[in-house]
Amino acid sequence: MSYARIEIAPSILASNFARLGEEIHTVEQAGADVIHVDVMDGHFVPNISIGIPVVESLRKATRLPLDVHLMIERPEEYIEDFVRAGATRVLVHQEATVHLDRALAMIREHGAEAGAAINPATPVLMLSDVLDKLDTVLVMSVNPGFGGQKFIRGALEKIRQLNQWRTRYNASFRIEVDGGVDLGNVAELAQAGANTFVAGSSIFHASDPAGATRQLHKLATEALSHKV
Repeated sequence: MSYARIEIAPSILASNFARLGEEIHTVEQAGADVIHVDVMDGHFVPNISIGIPVVESLRKATRLPLDVHLMIERPEEYIEDFVRAGATRVLVHQEATVHLDRALAMIREHGAEAGAAINPATPVLMLSDVLDKLDTVLVMSVNPGFGGQKFIRGALEKIRQLNQWRTRYNASFRIEVDGGVDLGNVAELAQAGANTFVAGSSIFHASDPAGATRQLHKLATEALSHKV
C-alpha cells in the first residue's frame, strides 16, 4: 500500500529562519522524506507564520515534497495559490471549513495531494464521509498554533481508529501525526498506525539535527517492522 513507507517530516516552524536553506539541506541529507510547512493566519490559530512567498522559495531550495498545513480560515480561497507556489500536499482543517468535501476536491483538481487535519478535541468520526477524498489524515497531538508543546496521548486512540478504518475499507490514506513527536514516542505512534511523523523541536532544537532525523526514522521503521 502507498502508506506503508515511514516518512519523517521536519517542521520548519522550529527551524532558524536566518539559516533556513542550510537547515533544510541538513535534514534532507540526513534522510528526511518531507518538509512540513505550517501556515498560520492569527485567526484560526493564535499565531502568524509564513505564507505563499516562503513556499515558493522552499520549492526552489529542496527536492523534497512540501507538506503544507493550512491552519487558516477559509482555506478554499488560498488552495490554488499554495499549489502554484509548490505545495505537494495541502492539508486543511476540518474545523476551518464548512465545505470540507469541496476543499479536498479543489486540492486534487489543482494537482496536489489532499489532506484533512483534526484538532485534539475533534473526533475522527468527523472525517468518515470524506475518506475516499483523502490522501492524508493529519492527527494533531497538540493544540495547533505553537511549537514545543507537550504530546496529547489521546491522539494514539485516534490513530488506531483511523488505522482500523484504513484496513476495513482497503483505503490508502496516510496517517500523519503532528505535535510533541520525539524519540520517546515515535515507536508507539508507528505501532498505532501512523506513517508520517512531523517533528519540529525534536529535530531543529537538537544538538545534532541530522542525527535526530536519522534516529526518528530508525525507531519508527523498526517499530513498524515488529508490528504484529
